[in-house]
Order: sequence, then structure tokens, then C-alpha cells
Amino acid sequence: MPLSIFDLRLTKRALLSGAATMLALGLAGCGGASNLSTFDLTAPRSGLRHAGGRGIVIISEPTAVFVFDSERIVVRSARGELTYLPSAQWSDRLPKLLQSRMIQTLENAGRAAVARPGDRLIGAYQLVVDIGAFEIREDTRQAVVEVAVKLAIAGSGAIKAARVFAATMPVTTIDGAGASAALDAALAQVLTDFSGWIAAMA
Repeated sequence: MPLSIFDLRLTKRALLSGAATMLALGLAGCGGASNLSTFDLTAPRSGLRHAGGRGIVIISEPTAVFVFDSERIVVRSARGELTYLPSAQWSDRLPKLLQSRMIQTLENAGRAAVARPGDRLIGAYQLVVDIGAFEIREDTRQAVVEVAVKLAIAGSGAIKAARVFAATMPVTTIDGAGASAALDAALAQVLTDFSGWIAAMA
């Protein structure tokens, strides 16, 4: 027997109500299962070369392969398997967090002329960043950070300079506190070298 318009409206309303209920239950389940400790990355304040600069540097959000493009802390096993620490996470997605810490590092080095693409400032330079590694290596018990940076001239897009910054730090314990502290220390070395490079190039 064909359904009337009234019946169809009731059926549609019931389906929408059921979907909303399922979504609410799903979100509640995700919230209840999230027992992750949250850790942050810091921008170095000391040991930085003054980077007064000759024009605004626009720092884009770094690109990264899928495994690094999240809030989770990555661990590479001795067999090369990539997993996440089960009980820890960063305070934001890693690319966005790294972008913020790169900007803060240059500001700490005395360069006010640094911004994000959405800040509506006209930059002299565009910084393109790619995360090559940001992980804990189980076999060597080291934190490994590798970031590739290209400094492009705004407007023309010509690459003025490019460099890969890398650092490693020992890990005392492969848990949230130990892994985040080691990665933060390795990143501090990378960002210190990065600020000196920018001071010389731009």
C-alpha cells in the first residue's frame, strides 16, 4: 500500500530523530572513552639569534603525512610500525601547533614581522614547511624531529633558500611525559637553528 504524504513526513521525522539520537550517543561514547593526558610544545626563549628582519615572513601551516597530521604522539617500533601512544596527545594538531611555535620563536628572537596567511598582511617572504619526522624511535630510544623549510619570495614564488632542520634527544621513558619532554627538547634545538637561519636569510 503506497504511503501518503503525511506518512512520508512522519517516516522522515522518525529517521532524522533516530539519526540525531545515534549521533548524540556516539559523541557521548567518544567523550567517555577519551582519557588521554594532554601535553604541549614550547618555543625557545634563550640562545636565539636576533632576527629583526627585512620584511614580513608569512608562515603557512606545515604539511605532513597522515600519521603526523593529528594530535597523537607517534611511536616507531623496531620493525618500522607506526603507532600512537595509547594515553597521550598534543594540545592541538601537530602541524597547527608547530606553526604557532615557529611564529613564537621568531617573536622571541625579536622579529615582530611574522604572521599566518589568514592575518591579511602583505608578506615579503612565504615560509613553506613540511614535517618529515616527529616521533619516538623505540629501537634507539630517541625522539626524532625533522622539518624541511623553504623560504619563498612573495609574489614571484621563487625559492630563496631551503634547509632541513633535524635533531634527536634521548627518551627516558616511552610514555606521555617522557616522550613529550624528549620531543619538546628536540624541537627546541630545531627551532633555535631555524631562528638563526631566518635571521641570516630574511
